[in-house]
Amino acid sequence: MEGQHYRLLPQSKLKADAAYHLPDATVATPVSADSPAVEVMTDLRRVAAVTTAPDALIDDANQAMISHGVRALIVVDGQRRIAGIVTATDILGEKPMQLTHERGVRHAEILVRDIMTPAARLEVIDLSAVLNARVGDMLATLKRSGRQHALAVDQASGGRQMVRGIFSTTQIARQLDIAPSPPETGHSFAEIEAAIGS
Repeated sequence: MEGQHYRLLPQSKLKADAAYHLPDATVATPVSADSPAVEVMTDLRRVAAVTTAPDALIDDANQAMISHGVRALIVVDGQRRIAGIVTATDILGEKPMQLTHERGVRHAEILVRDIMTPAARLEVIDLSAVLNARVGDMLATLKRSGRQHALAVDQASGGRQMVRGIFSTTQIARQLDIAPSPPETGHSFAEIEAAIGS
């Protein structure tokens, strides 16, 4: 810093009623079924992915979802490679109860890897297809797959496949201005279709 002439910035005291901004990315822009699908995608270049480890306890993963306001976590290993995805439905549904009976373990001992959808079973959509799709196309794709979430992928400069975005029926419903459903169930495709007039 020696030899440089930097100016001092004016400072003042924080006011008693001061608050703080939330990221603009969390503002849900209203859309219609004919809006570009990319408008309902959580872009991981703008919003940090919420992740968990395969050996995390499912109660900890559920708490992470609640605290981040999401219904799915990307499961990653120590090298940031995707091991799978775990959803609120996985954690709050029948899978944990089945495991407690089959393996004789307590609910508090169940790990994310025990109930997640492994990476090898995840279907993805190329970002180039997303960029030419509408919200209605994405909803039809999610409905056909029977899933509440979809991943959009592109490639890094070295050719490595990278998850670029996440689609969620809950997020789509929010942006379509559909009344919230109970957190444990999410939005049904019938609710969304009725709201958009399909």
